[in-house]
Amino acid sequence: MKIIVFHANECDKKKCSGYKMEKLGKCKIVYKINQIPKGAIVLNPFAQKAVSPEDKNIVEKRGIVGLDCSWNKISSSATFFNLSKYHRSLPFLIAASPVNYGSPCKLSTVEAIAAVLYITGFKKKAEDIMNSFKWGHTFIELNFELLEDYSNAKTSIEVVNIQNDFLKNHS
Repeated sequence: MKIIVFHANECDKKKCSGYKMEKLGKCKIVYKINQIPKGAIVLNPFAQKAVSPEDKNIVEKRGIVGLDCSWNKISSSATFFNLSKYHRSLPFLIAASPVNYGSPCKLSTVEAIAAVLYITGFKKKAEDIMNSFKWGHTFIELNFELLEDYSNAKTSIEVVNIQNDFLKNHS
């Protein structure tokens, strides 16, 4: 299973979860758009479709691409969003990284990739990646019920419905 991180060099390398994942052999970092594999799931906060268990075969065969860039500086028209037809957004989850602990939807690259793995049925792989970070287990513990519910859904629409029900009941 391929895990690719497109890195835009917009963060502190000492705090970058993508760099640490690569150092540990958990992903490959690329710096050019043409190095992003075609047909992989591209994590895109502007995507119309949420990741769901129905994406399992794509993740297994084509992989996941995490975009390590500043979401404050990017627009939905960014060039790399046109590279794959499999763009997916993540449903509501809470960050556990030291940088954004407790912030909704402000996941680090490693958290985003682990979320995709977990939701698509690769739970042990998600746990393995997160256990590489001293705070990593906290991400899965903090989001356990949601991750389990999302991973038991069948479709993207069900994932979004689970998210909406959660938000309605916890606001």
